[in-house]
Amino acid sequence: MEKHIGSCRCGDLEFHFKGEPLNTIFCYCEECQKLTGSDKWFGLWVPRANFEITKGAPLTYSRVGDSGAEVVYLFCGTCSTVVCAEVTAGDFYSVSATSLKLNPFPPKMAIYVSSSPTWAVLPEDVPNFDILPPGMGR
Repeated sequence: MEKHIGSCRCGDLEFHFKGEPLNTIFCYCEECQKLTGSDKWFGLWVPRANFEITKGAPLTYSRVGDSGAEVVYLFCGTCSTVVCAEVTAGDFYSVSATSLKLNPFPPKMAIYVSSSPTWAVLPEDVPNFDILPPGMGR
């Protein structure tokens, strides 16, 4: 099984995951916009069992997601880079695609596009959903 390696910006926090993501998404929800300071988060949905922190100890921040379950963000205490969010309702991590050393995974869908800023350019080559499609991430 192929191993994909990533880190925070400063390198104090490193991780890897094995295999293919369950999904690859652009998320335009307001929480992701605040998190990134941009119009979206590019997340690779990786099963919890396939993800491992290999260097450092992340700090965490949690909030309640739309499902009513907790979403826990893992970030570097030095540079503040969020490397992933544990989506407890779906038993997966949404790994930051931009924190991988090499990202071979294109986005497969865009979610919460109804929350996107008016200036956002939505992808035309993947399905766009106004909210989270039923049955996903739960």
